[in-house]
Amino acid sequence: MYIFIPPFAPLFLSFLKRFISILPVVLVLLAVVPVLAQEPDSNDGEMAEIVVSATRYKEEISKVAANVTVINERDIESSTAQSIPDLLMEQAGIKVSDTMGNGRSFNVDLRGFGETASSNTLVLVDGRRVNSVDLSATDWSQIPLDRVERIEIVRGGRGSVLYGDNASGGVINIITKEGDDARVSVEVRAGSYSTQGAEASLSGRNERISYSLNASGYASEGYRDNSDTNATDAGINLGYYISNDMKIGLSAGYHYDKTGTPGDIKESEFNAGADRTDTFTPDDYFEVTDYYIKFSPEKYFFADSFIRLDASYRKRDSKSFMSIAGTPWDWDTELATIMVSPQLFLKGRFAGIMNNVTIGMDYQKADEDVVSKFGVSPVSEYDLNKVNYGYFISNDIAPTSALTVSLGYRSDKTDYEFAPSTPDKRSFDGEAYNFGINYMLSDHSSIYASYSRGFRYPLLDELFNFATIEPGLLPQQTDNYEVGMRLYVKERTLVKLNLFLLRTEDEIFYNPFGGPFGFGANENLDGKTNRQGVEISFNTNVSDRVRLKGSYTHMSAKIEGGVFDGSDIPDAPADKATLGITVPYRKATISLNGVYVGERPFISDFSNSYSDQDSYFVLNSRLKYRWRKLTAFLDINNITDAKYSEFGIISWTAEKAYYPSPERNFLFGVSVEI
Repeated sequence: MYIFIPPFAPLFLSFLKRFISILPVVLVLLAVVPVLAQEPDSNDGEMAEIVVSATRYKEEISKVAANVTVINERDIESSTAQSIPDLLMEQAGIKVSDTMGNGRSFNVDLRGFGETASSNTLVLVDGRRVNSVDLSATDWSQIPLDRVERIEIVRGGRGSVLYGDNASGGVINIITKEGDDARVSVEVRAGSYSTQGAEASLSGRNERISYSLNASGYASEGYRDNSDTNATDAGINLGYYISNDMKIGLSAGYHYDKTGTPGDIKESEFNAGADRTDTFTPDDYFEVTDYYIKFSPEKYFFADSFIRLDASYRKRDSKSFMSIAGTPWDWDTELATIMVSPQLFLKGRFAGIMNNVTIGMDYQKADEDVVSKFGVSPVSEYDLNKVNYGYFISNDIAPTSALTVSLGYRSDKTDYEFAPSTPDKRSFDGEAYNFGINYMLSDHSSIYASYSRGFRYPLLDELFNFATIEPGLLPQQTDNYEVGMRLYVKERTLVKLNLFLLRTEDEIFYNPFGGPFGFGANENLDGKTNRQGVEISFNTNVSDRVRLKGSYTHMSAKIEGGVFDGSDIPDAPADKATLGITVPYRKATISLNGVYVGERPFISDFSNSYSDQDSYFVLNSRLKYRWRKLTAFLDINNITDAKYSEFGIISWTAEKAYYPSPERNFLFGVSVEI
């Protein structure tokens, strides 16, 4: 079978030029690691963990030239997490902020993008893009944690070739449960802030059909005034096996929530006696109804090759109210998105060398209707449209059983149309490519190096500003360089070390004092941004019973050149560390997890004119007890009762403002399987 390998000589030379400066590190790792690497115990399933997000087909993590993490069901079971962002908080290189203090509104930042993190981290659910094309950001609450089978995190820009826009910092793919053995489960929970929740799930499988259904409800008054929330979720996964080599998948989900938005508390308001739980926006809220359906037929041929079509439709309706300087602002938005992605995967030998080739196309059409009313002004109506299509090819070449070379290229284009607007159209082109080398030191230990280039287009409401298009706003481009290793030591311990450098041109940001009248505008930075650092993580079985895991990330995130030359990037901490331990005892298990986040500039403080946000350390715990089909758990969060804020901004009044995080709180739950 003939496999086409595109000419990547210029890309290869660019890669070598950048990595020549860190060649000594690579040589030291090549010399030292084989001495330490041990053949792992074949009974430990984690050591052969499979990932699909890095290649769009199943591949062992140890063969991927990127810093990849898979959070599996065992990790979820032993975690203190109550939501997907809680799980991500425990990972290297990821900073999570609960902006409202109610577990519903999160900013998940992969590699220090701060306020625009949701536009630079691509989030997928079963491979389906869930990033919004507008500033409403990713809705992390639409997939309850109990519906999750595993989460795949691919750091760096590798995903730009396979998925296109939004993958500058990395890709997070949330994979939901499919039907397995027949099982029915019910869970109820209650806790601090009048929190209540319930969930029921049903799953099963026979020779032809697999199914998994989940429904849940959640209500809480929240830590702060006007942070109350009520939510309902439902989801279904169906698989129909027509034959041994053909499957049709169908998944769907529904989410509804209405949540108060307590807003920030300014430093002057604290000085005047405000409490951490106060709100100065008692009537602000958002209400979201979101549902999707996805259809995925898949056909295998030549044993390991296959063709697949992913097609989905999503409808998101949202209403919100906010008070700006005492003036009411109402929003009513309807966003419909259609996505189609045909893919062909070919596995075979060319000239005696194994090739794994992925060829595909992604098409997305988003249509957003916005109705707004500001104060006594007349009602304004806008129609915003974005059409995006990209073509990609990726090839993993294995000249030997130990060496894999990855090559990839993507050509992309997007068209915008706005009404009413003058002008009313804008178009951009984008290109992405990657090159990587992965060398196996043993069956599961490896060392790798890679280069990738990706892009991010402006969001609809970054580009469109009240009946006019921002004339000078451009897409941003990011170059990503990485070198790292995965090392198994003495059969019990996995250690990961990754060095990275991200250089971004024309980074899109919101300047609160920009624009012709100084009231704020979306702009491109006139200098480059430079994010470089090290990510270290480990996971070890201290004994047959005790499991210990941890991570440390050190990052220098700065602006080079332009008006903000030399400034640290807002909300990008230099240091972040995590440590967790799980100890089983008879039928009980106790888990502890601590997270430390260092000082960082306030959001919007690009000139670094203010003192930094304080560092914080939060410690959470879970005690779980199993008896036959019954499981009970008790969560104690923020055990030390720390008074801290995960998120802080420079407000429109040009002063520091905070979003206080919850103090010590509790959650108790009981589940039963039938």
